[in-house]
Amino acid sequence: MEIEELPCEEHHQILDVRIAGSSYPPFVLSFKNLTYDVKVSTKSGFPFRWKKPNVSSGNTTKSLLRGISGEAKEGETMAILGASGSGKSTLIDALANRISKQSLKGSITLNGEVLDSDVLKVISAYVMQDDLLFPMLTVEETLMFSAEFRLPRSVSKSKKKARVQGLIDQLGLRNAGKTVIGDEGHRGVSGGERRRVSIGIDIIHDPILLFLDEPTSGLDSASALMVVKVLQRIAEGGSIVIMSIHQPSSRILGLIDRLIILSQGRTLYSGSPSNLPQFFSDFGHPIPNNENPSEFALDLIRELEGTSSGTQILFEFNKTWKASSMDDNGGDDTISNRRCTHPLKDAIAKSISRGKLVSGGNGANHSSSVPSFANPFYIELMVLSKRLLTNSRRMPAKFAVRLGTITVTGIVLATMFWQLDDSPAGVQERLGCISISIATIFFNCITEVPTFIQERYIFMRETAYNAYRRSSYVLARSLTHIPLLFNLSVTLSLITFWTVGLAGGVPGFLFFFVTILASFWAGSSFAAFISGLIPDVFLAFVSGIAIVSYFLFLCGFLVARDRLPKYWLWFHYISLVKYPYEAILQNEFLDPTKCFVLGVQLFDQSALATLPAPVKSELLESLGRVVGRNITRSTCLTTGKDILKQQGIVELSKWKCVWVTVAWGFFFRILFYLTLLFGSKNKRK
Repeated sequence: MEIEELPCEEHHQILDVRIAGSSYPPFVLSFKNLTYDVKVSTKSGFPFRWKKPNVSSGNTTKSLLRGISGEAKEGETMAILGASGSGKSTLIDALANRISKQSLKGSITLNGEVLDSDVLKVISAYVMQDDLLFPMLTVEETLMFSAEFRLPRSVSKSKKKARVQGLIDQLGLRNAGKTVIGDEGHRGVSGGERRRVSIGIDIIHDPILLFLDEPTSGLDSASALMVVKVLQRIAEGGSIVIMSIHQPSSRILGLIDRLIILSQGRTLYSGSPSNLPQFFSDFGHPIPNNENPSEFALDLIRELEGTSSGTQILFEFNKTWKASSMDDNGGDDTISNRRCTHPLKDAIAKSISRGKLVSGGNGANHSSSVPSFANPFYIELMVLSKRLLTNSRRMPAKFAVRLGTITVTGIVLATMFWQLDDSPAGVQERLGCISISIATIFFNCITEVPTFIQERYIFMRETAYNAYRRSSYVLARSLTHIPLLFNLSVTLSLITFWTVGLAGGVPGFLFFFVTILASFWAGSSFAAFISGLIPDVFLAFVSGIAIVSYFLFLCGFLVARDRLPKYWLWFHYISLVKYPYEAILQNEFLDPTKCFVLGVQLFDQSALATLPAPVKSELLESLGRVVGRNITRSTCLTTGKDILKQQGIVELSKWKCVWVTVAWGFFFRILFYLTLLFGSKNKRK
């Protein structure tokens, strides 16, 4: 074994290991008779079309994998080739444990032992076809954050930086190290560089198994070749690299050690790419000189698929050719190679000791019991918070839009409801101002929905292979939102409270601010839950807007609780607008010294408002004699408590309403966590 140290690296855990012999136990991933069937429901063109009584419209079964076998060795790259729909990505998912065990038939072993799902998450990595990265982080920052997640805290900060710098050189990203990733609105790295960054964040811990779903898709020939060369170097470093690929060039084909060609879920060729000319020559279809063997193979397979017998003849020929071939790579040499392997426990321990699987141990511990996560909870929390803050700080437009919306709303409310008085009309205007303020808060929070959905697939990719805990992400996302919510709450409170003339002085202002902050907290939590529940941006956004509208309709402002239909009372009590609305109303109307309807104001907003003052006084005296009470022009007829009773606010105190609002926020954060826990499993059924 020859060990080559990366530049600036001093720790044995982050050495670049090159294979120079078989002095250590190699890894062999074997798979046999993999079969995967899915049920496809037959749907009619019109949902209510009458069906014939004798015709069954149940589910039909489609086979995506049909008895596929093979093996991949440490130090080699295996490519799975085939046209669209041939089963390439399905086979990658099967090998990477991304298909439910109840649905996948056959066996997958590493060194002859069935891999536990938790162990596989630690010793492997999966690179998706789409490049899912934070757009405003640089290449170096992206890889460094990945190192913080995947490398244990026993590795010092300087050694993590050395690992990142060595990986940047290995991936050929030195010139792009300080460039942001970019997106549609921000210019960043090229497509090939972005793809290599995607690979880098998943191999930062030097995994034993590396799976890639079409890593060259969408790249030009030069970028695709560079990516495959990087994968070849990764394999030479002591990993098993398995990738799906659509149509590789001749130069890329020359870098691949093993090739599996699929069609309709069946193996039509399995062996070394160098044996393709001999294989098709024996089949009676020799590959012309100077023609790309992969293009020829795919073209021939498409022609066969169009015939009545399909690819059955090539499938049968492959089995016969493998059985008679003297090429070890072409035959089924799983049994012969198994004798060369060692127990999985020993192989993993050896890998850790020689620098592989950095997140699996500290080098001195040769235990096969690898930890599920490289770092404790608090480390994950700090790194996630730092990454979220860094990315959001570089996208100030999002915060500016939300702050601008709140500022404009506050100014509109201040100018519409300037210094409200305590008249009956002023009471109605206070109710309207408060309800609009609370509703604006929740509508503003719904704008957070697209933000998480954009991060959703990054989160799913990283947590699928135990980069960090889901609970760490939920808590970090919650904590990093608090400064934003605080600023929004301060802005709305300062603009509206004093200008509108709300009650309570300084204590009233502080309570108003706390209630607004609690509302932002509950609204942000609700938006997080909606975005975790519904992965589609448009559907989640529309659903969130609709539900907040229903909260407003049934909070008690438009129709008092006592007048709501009984079948809508349940929604009244779960309305997020209800509790902060009632809290602020109590803050306004609980002052016993204030009167909101005097005797002379009884006729306001009615047809009697234009009567002369003496006539109004006579009417008040007459009314007093009827009810047995002396009523004059200055008699207080409606206090703040009377207004609260009219609104049906008699159940909870104002502070209890605030605590209920805060509790709703925690409740939706828990639901958000549960949606991530059960709804983000990257497995096919």
